[in-house]
Amino acid sequence: CRDVSNGMAEMAKMAMMKSEELFELLEQHGPRLSADKFAPNATNDRAPGRVLQLSIETMLEELAPNLWEHSLDRLVDFGHCIGQDLEMAALGTEHELMHGESVACDMAFMAVLSEHLGLVSAAQRDRMLNMLRRCQVPLWSPVMTYDLFAEAVANRVKNSMGQKFPLPVGIGKARIVNDVSDQDLRSAFLKWQSLCSVEAGEADAMEVQAPCVREAAMA
Repeated sequence: CRDVSNGMAEMAKMAMMKSEELFELLEQHGPRLSADKFAPNATNDRAPGRVLQLSIETMLEELAPNLWEHSLDRLVDFGHCIGQDLEMAALGTEHELMHGESVACDMAFMAVLSEHLGLVSAAQRDRMLNMLRRCQVPLWSPVMTYDLFAEAVANRVKNSMGQKFPLPVGIGKARIVNDVSDQDLRSAFLKWQSLCSVEAGEADAMEVQAPCVREAAMA
């Protein structure tokens, strides 16, 4: 169910930022939680309830101490750094995304960026991407050209008074990062496209959309 998977993206956010247990539950049970709309498959099936419990608890742990957003160093912004611009740009197009789907694309990029920066291993990055896939959400959109990406990053810096990227530093662990260079952003963008755009037509479009980015990244 697309609506259920859309909501699961926010659960995946908290799993990647704060809870290895929640991550592993989504990793193991994601497809059937979406398909069955979180209905238990047996009287002793604790997975649906535990996923909901951990999702709520970890979200409250982050929101409660900072209700009025006096601090903009927010782990709950994970998925909302470039995802908001993507969601608005895709609105009304054939590639329109639900909110959670845009968040998932953002999280996939940030997982790739974390690996590029050496904050997580390639194996951890791939676990994160696969967990998102098992939640039945997209990891990439053809709407996210490099021009839109650069605009989204600029908007993030302006609105949050700095990059303040929430980045995973392990499974269920994260920190705020402020000093990512333009070169690293370009390189991670290209790696994200390479890893997450799965259809040949999308891969061809990538070459058209960002040839200058590729040249800069290889310089």
